[in-house]
Amino acid sequence: MNQFLKDWGEAAYTSLGFFWMALWAFALGYLISSMIQVFVTERRMQKTMGDKGGKSVLLGTFFGFISSSCSFSALATSKSLFKKGASFVSSIAFLLASTNLVIELGIIISIFLGWQFVVGEYVGGVLLILSSWLLIRIINPKKLIQKARKRLDESSEDHADEKSLTEKITLHENWAKVGKQYGMEWKMVWKDVTVGFTIAGIVAAFVPDSFFQTLFINTGEGQQSFGFFTLLEHVIVGPVAAFLTFIGSMGNIPLAALLYGKGVSFAGVMAFIFSDLVVFPVLRINAKYYGWKMSLFILFLLFTSLIAASLLLHYGFDLFSLIPQGTDKGITDKEHFAIDYTFFLNLAFVALSGLMAYFGFFKWKNVKHHKEMAPKSPLMENILKWIAMVCYVWLAIGIVLKFMG
Repeated sequence: MNQFLKDWGEAAYTSLGFFWMALWAFALGYLISSMIQVFVTERRMQKTMGDKGGKSVLLGTFFGFISSSCSFSALATSKSLFKKGASFVSSIAFLLASTNLVIELGIIISIFLGWQFVVGEYVGGVLLILSSWLLIRIINPKKLIQKARKRLDESSEDHADEKSLTEKITLHENWAKVGKQYGMEWKMVWKDVTVGFTIAGIVAAFVPDSFFQTLFINTGEGQQSFGFFTLLEHVIVGPVAAFLTFIGSMGNIPLAALLYGKGVSFAGVMAFIFSDLVVFPVLRINAKYYGWKMSLFILFLLFTSLIAASLLLHYGFDLFSLIPQGTDKGITDKEHFAIDYTFFLNLAFVALSGLMAYFGFFKWKNVKHHKEMAPKSPLMENILKWIAMVCYVWLAIGIVLKFMG
C-alpha cells in the first residue's frame, strides 16, 4: 500500500512537471494561431484553393500550417473551404497540415522528444499530404466528391471584411477577437491536455515495460533494430493506441515520449502522433458532413497515408543515422520546476495570457467573435469533462502524498 501511495505521488508530480515544461509552448502556439485566425479569413484562403493542381495543394498545406492545431477546428474549417469551392485534395491537404504541421505542435514535440521528432513531424506531415494526393489521383473518387459537395447545405456567404493586414492590426476590435480566440483555443483543449498529461504521469509511474513489449512486439529499452513486419505492426498498433486514448495530438505528446522511452520504434511513435484524424469521433463528424461512404474513404486515405509516411520516415532517418536513442529517463527524472529558462518563459506567457484575457473578456468584451467548430457529441464531452475533474482530484491528492507522505 505504501508503495502504491508513493507511486501515486510520483505520477501526479510527473504529470504536473510535464505540463509545466510545456506551458509556455502551449501559450506561444495558441497566441500565434489566434492572431492568424483573426487576421487571415477563410474567404482569402478559399479564393486560392479551387483547382486540383499542385498550387492548390501547396496553398492548402500553407494555410493549414498557420491555422489552429485543434482537430475539431480543422475539420470545420476544411469542410467550410470545401463547401465554398476549394478542391477536395486541397481541403485534405489543409486538414492534414493543420493537425500535423502547426507551430505549437512542433514546439511541444521539441520539448518532449527532441529535434529529430520535430523534423519527423514536419517531413512526415508533408509525406502524408503527398501520399493522400497520390491516392486521390489514382483512385479518382469523382462521384464521392460530387455527392459530398451536394450533401453540404448551401450556406450564407462569408461577409468577412477585406481590409488590408495593416489596417486589421491597428483595430482594437481585432485584438479583442484575438483575445477571445485565444480563450477559445484553451477551451477546446483543456480537457484533452488534462487527461493526456495525467495519463502520461500514471503510465510513467505504474505501467511496467512488459506491457509495452506485449503491445508492440520486439520492443525494449535501447532497442533500435527492427524488421519490416515488426515496424508494420508498430505503425498499425500506434493508431490503435491513439484511438484508445483519444485526447488530441497536443495531449498525446508526453505519451509518445514515454512510448519511445519504452523501446517502441521511431515509426510506431510517429504513427501514434499522426493518428488524431483516424479515430472514431473524427469518423463520425466526417460522416455527418459528407456521408458515411466519403467518411470511410477519408479514413482509408489517411490511414494508408499514415502507414506509408511512418515507414518511409523510419527507413529514411535510419539511412542517415538520425533516429535518436530512446530513453524514458530523460523526461521522467528531469527536474521540472528548476529556476531556468522554462520558469521565466512560463511567467512571461502567463502574463501575456492575462493580457489577452483582459482584451477579449473585459476591456472590449462587447466585440463579437465566432469560430465554427465541428459538432461534438454532448455525451462524450460530458464524459471527458468528468474524467478531467477526476484527474484534478487525482493530481491534488497525489501532490499531497508526494510532499506530505
